[in-house]
Amino acid sequence: MNSNYIDVNKPYAVFAFTKRLEEVLSKSLHDNHSEIIVLCVGTDRSTGDCLGPLVGHKLKYIRSASVQVLGTLDEPVHAKNLKIVLDKIQADYERPFIISIDACLGKAENIGCISVGEGPIKPGAGVNKRLPEVGDIHIMGIVNIGGFMEYLILQNTRLSLVMRMADIISAGLYHILSKVFLSGSNIEKPIKI
Repeated sequence: MNSNYIDVNKPYAVFAFTKRLEEVLSKSLHDNHSEIIVLCVGTDRSTGDCLGPLVGHKLKYIRSASVQVLGTLDEPVHAKNLKIVLDKIQADYERPFIISIDACLGKAENIGCISVGEGPIKPGAGVNKRLPEVGDIHIMGIVNIGGFMEYLILQNTRLSLVMRMADIISAGLYHILSKVFLSGSNIEKPIKI
């Protein structure tokens, strides 16, 4: 298993996720960004693809001029509206820093792991859709095995696993965002976590 993966079934998974997120943000987030956008990609119509909207739902009550959450259960960001949402972000925000969150399929030994890294996600890649890449950093939850009948696999993914991942991701994000942005820190300065 990749050392950058956080197994949601291990003790202290929230701590491990939060620590990894801090490391990635410290490298990537600088004073040239005006706002943070947490972009939660996925749909509530597929158990395996609802990780993003669940995280967005759990974070939707964040109230800050510096932090916006897009993609919830009520208003998901998915394949059909992703381009529209990205155009709106480009029109409405001057220099946003985008944290993209999505579910993905992977190797059997990595199911139940969360990956945090620099760079964008490629939404829809697991089901052979060509969608725009998005994100300055990404958070990916490996919800099931990939490589064969992806749509069926996503439909038959355990909701309990996706919910556990959403709990860990939202708890870690809330902690970091509260610590850095919601506490009155100035986003114009480089992030110090």
